[in-house]
Amino acid sequence: MIILALETSCDETSAAVLSGNRGDLKLLSNVVSSQIDIHKQYGGVVPEVAARQHIQNVIPVVAEALETAKIKPSDIDLMAVTSGPGLVTSLIIGVETAKALSYAWQKPLLAVNHMYSHIAANFYGNELKFPAVCLVVSGGHTEIVHLKNHQPSKKIGQTIDDAAGEAFDKVAKLLGLDYPGGPAISACADKFSDKIKFPKIELPRPMLKSPNFNFSFSGLKTAVLYAAQKIRNQDENFQIAMSHYFQEAAIEVLVSKTLKAAKQLKAKTILMAGGVAANKKLRAVLKTEAEKSGFRFSVPEFKLCTDNAAMVAIAAYYLSAKKKIPTDNYKKIKVDCNWELK
Repeated sequence: MIILALETSCDETSAAVLSGNRGDLKLLSNVVSSQIDIHKQYGGVVPEVAARQHIQNVIPVVAEALETAKIKPSDIDLMAVTSGPGLVTSLIIGVETAKALSYAWQKPLLAVNHMYSHIAANFYGNELKFPAVCLVVSGGHTEIVHLKNHQPSKKIGQTIDDAAGEAFDKVAKLLGLDYPGGPAISACADKFSDKIKFPKIELPRPMLKSPNFNFSFSGLKTAVLYAAQKIRNQDENFQIAMSHYFQEAAIEVLVSKTLKAAKQLKAKTILMAGGVAANKKLRAVLKTEAEKSGFRFSVPEFKLCTDNAAMVAIAAYYLSAKKKIPTDNYKKIKVDCNWELK
């Protein structure tokens, strides 16, 4: 099976081609056109600007994906597109483009959930043991999802306010660091050592001991603000120390909650997915703690953590494995910017 997938949920325009046969998956292309440099001047993604860039980029990106994979439209067996959640104006560009191509090429089209796509990135090149628990951490979402097989069976926890990635971005802005905030905080925290002469900053671990698996990061973000207001000498050491202590607090909450869920649900594997899963410290700590507790651990390679169409193609492969998608399925597909996993 040859799958062409499109992803335009936020500010990356991406198309990918995947070859799949009985679980043997091979990524033939994964083209991503990023808008980071454009949105950096605004300190965040501007939806209208992102949509206009998608309009310019989507057809060239699809053409490059097909050319790199060395396939023609006639070779495609299935198309897939992210239809939610995400920015509605960005999603519309990808969905309407995919629907037009599906109609023109007479190829079946499948709508794919963006969060499930992030989870599915773990399925590429891995033989996973189920049941599994997946920590999904991105700019807009922080969730813990239970999987009995390759399909997400139940979302068991989520943030009640800011997502982890959103908190990283806001704290980075507060500290005067570059956009996007996640990589900036991580790079700054990496400079922390005993040589940094700076008093220890005590930050809270919100909902760490709550009986459920939900998260809250707004209080942690506010604590950083209050701590910063008390410190007059805000030099590079201040940025390094604050980045370190903030990241340390966020990671402790994320790891502790995930381990708690895995133990309670008797999972065999702990997965991690989403843009924040590219954070090296988080990857290392969760891997160490998961394996120490007897769980297998899996996280996608870095290029499959941030938004990309390869993960959409992988998700589509497993979603279509046991059902036939009709060629006129495009008529049923609509954008749902609030499409959440159950």
